[in-house]
Amino acid sequence: MKESLKPGIEHEFRFRISNSKIVAALYPESEEFQTMPEVFATGYMVGLIEWACIQAINPHINWPEEQTVGTHIDVSHIAATPPGLEVIARVKLVEVDRRRLLFEVEVYDSVDLVSKGKHERFVIDKAKFDAKMKDKIEKNT
Repeated sequence: MKESLKPGIEHEFRFRISNSKIVAALYPESEEFQTMPEVFATGYMVGLIEWACIQAINPHINWPEEQTVGTHIDVSHIAATPPGLEVIARVKLVEVDRRRLLFEVEVYDSVDLVSKGKHERFVIDKAKFDAKMKDKIEKNT
């Protein structure tokens, strides 16, 4: 991690919602999801928030040897966004506790506040993390 990894880092990420990011696209095999409204899926919104946080942090870690993984998310999803609209994720790093990072996050579309909450990430050593995952796979075979 670099010395610049400190609270106060902010980042804004824009993304246009396509049909590939609606509820039905989350689990195409789910009959229930296929009948849901054609709006931005909460699952994809969580991914968008993670993406924005990753972009905010990567200049402040030794990427790609160091990376961050999401460990907790506590966000609302209070407004629906149809395909075609652009969403803006705004993230702010508010706490750094060794390798634990806490962000305040908000997502807007052109009309509404879509989401607000907090997201926690941890800085990992990619090689060590991959080795642990390899061990886990081997134990399962």
